[in-house]
Amino acid sequence: PGTTNMAGVGGGQSGAEIYTYEAPWLVYAMNWSVRQDKKYRLALGSFVEEYSNKVEIISLDEERREFPAEPTHRFDHPYPCTKIMFVPDKEGTSEDLLATSGDYLRVWRIGDDGVHMKSLLNNNKNSDFCAPLTSFDWSTTNLARVGTSSLDTTCTVWDLEKEVVDSQLIAHDKEVYDIAWGGPEVFASVSADGSVRVFDLRDKDHSTIIYESPTPDTPLLRLGWNQQNPRYMATMEMDSSKVVVLDIRVPTLPVAELKKHRAAVNTLSWAPHSSRHICTAGDDSQALIWDLSSGAQPGEDGMDPMLAYNAGAEISQLQWSATQPEWIAIAFGKNLQVLHV
Repeated sequence: PGTTNMAGVGGGQSGAEIYTYEAPWLVYAMNWSVRQDKKYRLALGSFVEEYSNKVEIISLDEERREFPAEPTHRFDHPYPCTKIMFVPDKEGTSEDLLATSGDYLRVWRIGDDGVHMKSLLNNNKNSDFCAPLTSFDWSTTNLARVGTSSLDTTCTVWDLEKEVVDSQLIAHDKEVYDIAWGGPEVFASVSADGSVRVFDLRDKDHSTIIYESPTPDTPLLRLGWNQQNPRYMATMEMDSSKVVVLDIRVPTLPVAELKKHRAAVNTLSWAPHSSRHICTAGDDSQALIWDLSSGAQPGEDGMDPMLAYNAGAEISQLQWSATQPEWIAIAFGKNLQVLHV
């Protein structure tokens, strides 16, 4: 634990509550549990450049203020997983499930004695070749529905209950790098073709291009869709230190550009409880929280963040807890850190 330097507005330092877990490997994928009764539980995936990788589920022991090792909840995963999500079920009415993407989409059942694979969802039935999945998103309005994005230019919507494909769309001209739900029937994706596109499952023949990166042939890497106000999305170009905030009612023109990172941004997360706040992090070792309600863009290089945290190493991953909005988790090197904001 201990306190750390989190620079608040006005540059003053405030002591922040912080917990660190050191994994035996580089951490890549990571996410919070959503259930109210498992508040301080997270899952993390290894990044090892070989077939055999790991996923681990850990929980904070609040009294001892640390993450005890849980060998029963560590399991093998083929290749590094590109994303991890717990079922977005706050009430805990569904099974306790975890999903991972990599070569395929897998759903895992979490029990007291360990973690067991429930389903392996593979849509390439007739070929030995599989196009890796870059990301996925689990619908919060329909827990049986998961959308995946793939290097083969498609997005696939799965029905987890029936374990069948609900729909598969050729989403982009090049690899799709991220996907996010914006409503029960609506999702968006970003791609190596440099576009943000919105799809409606009720009209699969059409998509709407919301934004295209101004630099030709520059991929868009990540997409965040604001759950509190679905008018807003955020994305960033590959190797760019700038995050672009979009209003889908005003396509092609960003409503804000967040430019205070000093190196490439790797990850972003909208606040789960507020439509105005977003956190971004990247290779400058910084996690920055922005308040977009100020609206005004002071100066040539845009607005300043309201909070800044320096992790001391490049931040590869960032997730804002949906059940406890005052906690943000970041991953850098072999470390997972949870920060009280």
